[in-house]
Amino acid sequence: MFTQLGLIGCGLMGGSFALALKRAGLVKRVVGYSKSPTTTERARALGVIDVAAESALLAVSGSDIVLIAVPVAASEATFKAIRHLVEPGVLFMDVGSTKRDVVDAARRALKERVGSFVPAHPIAGKEVAGIEHADALLYSGRQVILTPMLQTDPVLLQKATDVWSAIGSQVLKMSPENHDAAFAAVSHLPHLLAFAYFSSVAKQPAGKDFLSLAGPGFRDFTRIAASDASVWRDILMSNREEILKQSQRFRHQLDALEHVMKLGNSEALEDLIRSASQARSGWQMGAPNKSGGSR
Repeated sequence: MFTQLGLIGCGLMGGSFALALKRAGLVKRVVGYSKSPTTTERARALGVIDVAAESALLAVSGSDIVLIAVPVAASEATFKAIRHLVEPGVLFMDVGSTKRDVVDAARRALKERVGSFVPAHPIAGKEVAGIEHADALLYSGRQVILTPMLQTDPVLLQKATDVWSAIGSQVLKMSPENHDAAFAAVSHLPHLLAFAYFSSVAKQPAGKDFLSLAGPGFRDFTRIAASDASVWRDILMSNREEILKQSQRFRHQLDALEHVMKLGNSEALEDLIRSASQARSGWQMGAPNKSGGSR
């Protein structure tokens, strides 16, 4: 059990982690800080945190576990604000959806203290943001990716593994580089496409009429287009190199489909559709990688 969780960022992700630790009996007290005092007070009123801190540094003071749940673009400023209290033996983690930029920021800001930081990315969330939507079960049954550095304290890495496992998460480990390449393909590009596709329909002259006819397929395909704009702005910009690589791969596949349609080649079109359909039918979310490669 931890004596105190220092929570920097009292939103959906941070709030859910605090509630999960409380539910599992893993923490005695939660001290939280957010840039907006109103948010911090709301978190306290909802019972997500026990004490509202006036700064990130005060949230860290006296804590033996710290979760940094801020936008990825704010990571370096946060590390700089707390670095004087980043002590050996205290577990520091984040929940950022990109990892190379966060790891680089930690190295620059924390310097010789960076070994206390265990980068983490829980594969969980909602389309709605805010402390009001915090959920103690948000991480239960979901994957959490840890991306340790060479300097990462192995004792703290194990502690991070244990705490995520204790709240019901499946913990995987991979390098920050492999993480960003993988999630550009399976998370970041899909969001980019959803934003672009929904806009392409909605902004047509007859867009409202088209949308009035949309059914479950359209709803499911475009669900993530309702995601928080500021969060996804940061994610798409911070991982843009890998996302743009995946975008080119997508364009190649789309071009192939368009090409056989222009030719009127229905057999080739069916082959391309069947290939994708069979691959999708054989896919299961969270299934282990059987290729033998790193995840």
